[in-house]
Amino acid sequence: MSGPYPVRGSVSLPEAELMWRFSRSSGPGGQHVNTSDSQVELRFDLARTEALPEVWKQRALERLAGRLTGGVITVRASEHRSQWRNRETAAVRLAALLAEATAPPPRPRRPTRVPRGINERRLREKKQRSETKRGRSARDWG
Repeated sequence: MSGPYPVRGSVSLPEAELMWRFSRSSGPGGQHVNTSDSQVELRFDLARTEALPEVWKQRALERLAGRLTGGVITVRASEHRSQWRNRETAAVRLAALLAEATAPPPRPRRPTRVPRGINERRLREKKQRSETKRGRSARDWG
């Protein structure tokens, strides 16, 4: 899976704007792990990209502010023993993160009122319950 990674709709991340870095990964792999750079670090400059529409970019910059370092977002992947699969995982993770961050805000909730009949029924049942409890009082027992 190489080439542009789809974010949402027809918008995708161009390969030219992705910065890859590879390093040795911890975890299982035996002697092979000491010689191969299977951990992947994918960096994407969100502040300077031309791939995203301006509205999406601003939305993503606001929502991902805690994860950004100088306008650059970083995703790491080291679950797999092969660098190729880690590359795929990191790219998919970045695309999903951007898709979530650029999604439009949810529609505002329209407040609803409690129907009058429900409120009246609640008060009627409450009064009935208090009458039942008042009838249990010990003052009438003589």
